[in-house]
Amino acid sequence: MKKSKIKLGVSGACGRMGSRIISLALEDKDFDVVVGLEKEGHPEIGKRISGVNIVSSCESFKEIDGLIEFSAPQSSVEHLAVALKYKLALVLGTTGFNDQEQKKILAASKKIPIVFSPNMSFGVNALFHLLREAVIRLPQDYKVSITEAHHVHKKDAPSGTAKFLAQIIKDEKGNLNEDIRSIREGEIVGDHEIVFESPWDTIKLSHSAKTRDILVLGALAAMKFVAGKSKGLYSMADVLKSLRKR
Repeated sequence: MKKSKIKLGVSGACGRMGSRIISLALEDKDFDVVVGLEKEGHPEIGKRISGVNIVSSCESFKEIDGLIEFSAPQSSVEHLAVALKYKLALVLGTTGFNDQEQKKILAASKKIPIVFSPNMSFGVNALFHLLREAVIRLPQDYKVSITEAHHVHKKDAPSGTAKFLAQIIKDEKGNLNEDIRSIREGEIVGDHEIVFESPWDTIKLSHSAKTRDILVLGALAAMKFVAGKSKGLYSMADVLKSLRKR
């Protein structure tokens, strides 16, 4: 029996991430890109880009199976409500949510399936695992620091990924020895480095993204994983686990 395609919607369709998600999804036989969402007043609204309608109304969500969302927290929460209305699968890569907004995401996951991660990259999610192992195995007297670097257009600092790395350290070690160092420079896609320092040695864990495509490929894999599920809150660790079983 032929597998039906996932009817996909992309939020922030004309932005850096959104346009690339559409491009790679159009090359993937598992997707039918139905709609691209942009904020009201955007000059591309009403046009078709690579055969995809660019719209500002969330009513178009009734035509899709799942939404990939990389935008601002306020917009993401608004789109979350519409995803609930139409029972959509949601891949949520937006960062910078406050506690109340995160509670809304958790509540929504009781009714719809959501993959929520501060970073969709396979490599960064492997870094999360390696960091947890390092923190558990190294003595407490190692001092730990985090440095992250992104392009000048990135609004949040520290990055959501850096905050997640810090949370892993705090969960296992109890504290981070220094504030996260954030760099905003040029067109850096995304660099993260964790340094463990002792009087005897230095241990470094790092990840450097060469292209945004690594984030896009992770987001598309996440949508394939979550589409068709009835509900639940999932991470990229769940997505990677499912890929290993194939």
